[in-house]
Amino acid sequence: MARVKSKNAGAKEGFETADRLHSAAIHLLRRLRVRDRESGVGPAQLSALSVLVFGGPRSLGELADAEQVRPPTMSRIVAGLERAGLVKRRKTEDGRRVRLEASARGTKILQEGRLRRVESLAKALYALSEKEQKLLGQLVELMQRVIRNL
Repeated sequence: MARVKSKNAGAKEGFETADRLHSAAIHLLRRLRVRDRESGVGPAQLSALSVLVFGGPRSLGELADAEQVRPPTMSRIVAGLERAGLVKRRKTEDGRRVRLEASARGTKILQEGRLRRVESLAKALYALSEKEQKLLGQLVELMQRVIRNL
């Protein structure tokens, strides 16, 4: 019986850890997202642009799937990105489909935004001891393993 209790206690602890990690990740992203305002591009557009910059060209449907929105919603987002000169449409070999890709300007804006967020996070990490920073680096590796299992 002790084994069952131990297993249940482990499951409860795992759930509580998952809940705390979920909350921490959301709060971290919200705090860093404040720096995105400096780009002058809205959050939905930045998110879609991010998929194109870091994931490569996509069709409208693929981009909608990646962003978990319906194609009409993605069409409006892409139209705004095109008007701003951040995304380009490229015809495919058969000419029936279109691939969306980030423009050089879109890539630059996204990379600058990422740098601002990383700099803000790095500044916060400087307040930690060297030992704590090393531990956090190890935890990031664990988080990456967890992400691969989702």
